[in-house]
Order: sequence, then C-alpha cells, then structure tokens
Amino acid sequence: AAAGGEVELQHINYRHLSTVTAALHEAGCRVSGGEGRIALRSEGRLRAISAVRTAPYPGFPTDAQAVLMAALLRSSGATVFVENIFENRYRHVDELRRMGADISVAGRVAVVTGTSELCGAPVRATDLRGGAAVVLGALAAQGESIVTGLEHIDRGYDDLEGNLTCLGAEIKRSEKVGEKAGWIETG
Repeated sequence: AAAGGEVELQHINYRHLSTVTAALHEAGCRVSGGEGRIALRSEGRLRAISAVRTAPYPGFPTDAQAVLMAALLRSSGATVFVENIFENRYRHVDELRRMGADISVAGRVAVVTGTSELCGAPVRATDLRGGAAVVLGALAAQGESIVTGLEHIDRGYDDLEGNLTCLGAEIKRSEKVGEKAGWIETG
C-alpha cells in the first residue's frame, strides 16, 4: 500500500483483517479477498482516511496501528489515530519524525499529516510493531536509512528483509562486529 504495486497474501483469513483492509480501501487501495487469500493493489498517492480507533477484535487492531501510520506518512491530507488499548504505543513517532514525517501526538491521539517527501535518516526500532513502521518509513524515504534495534523486529517477524526484498525493496542487513543488532540499509 505504501510503496505502490500489488501483492497477494495466501493462507490467511480475510475476515480477521477486515478493519485493516477497510482502512486500506478507504486510503485508495483496491483490496479483494477470498478463501485463504487477500490481494491488494495500490496506485499513486494514498489519501487520508477517517479516524482510526484501536479496539479489541473485531475492532481495528492495535498491532496494525503503527504500520498503517507508516503507510499514510506520504498520503494526501491528515489522519487521526486514537490508541485505546495501550499507553505509550507511539514510541515509533519520534523515529518517523527524523525522516521528516509530520506527526503530532497528544496523549492517546496522533495526527498524521501526509507529506510529499521523506528523507533517509538513522533511526531505531523501539519495539516490534514500531520497528516495522520505521522500516516502512525508511523504504518510503529518499536516500539511505540505517535502522538499529533489529532485535525487536527479529522477535516477531521471520526474515522481514527477505520478504520485503521479494516485493522489490532495496534493503539489506549488515552486522557490525561486536554489536548485537545490526542495521538495515535502504536506498
């Protein structure tokens, strides 16, 4: 959705992600689903959507909030996010701002105003979901970003950089000698 193009996920229950796919549809993506699959096609700039309010299932999942926020960083317009499940769920916002994201936060409310361009920067994954959001922001940015704190990403995503590379991302993992985490470079 954030990068444009199309993708199909298999072995997935479409109904479990209905609030997420509805938000992506509202943002301008074509989303279809069937037995065991979801397909998404995104062309051009995404548009802002109505307020996203996290809630227990079947509401909008808090685990998808950070990633949707990253997808909308370059949207046209402003989207309001209201985090109703966890406190301190916006730790990734400061990292996205390092790349030029226009996000304001007041308590449990964050407002993402889309910008036409993000710039590569050194950023850090502060948690699992926020880490994925930071990687998506880095991929949407012009220039190179170095993402540290990959131990957060690794505990919840199996070969994130490999999967993103298969989708066309320019991303690679490097290990610094003597450092536990490494970094992902995008360009």
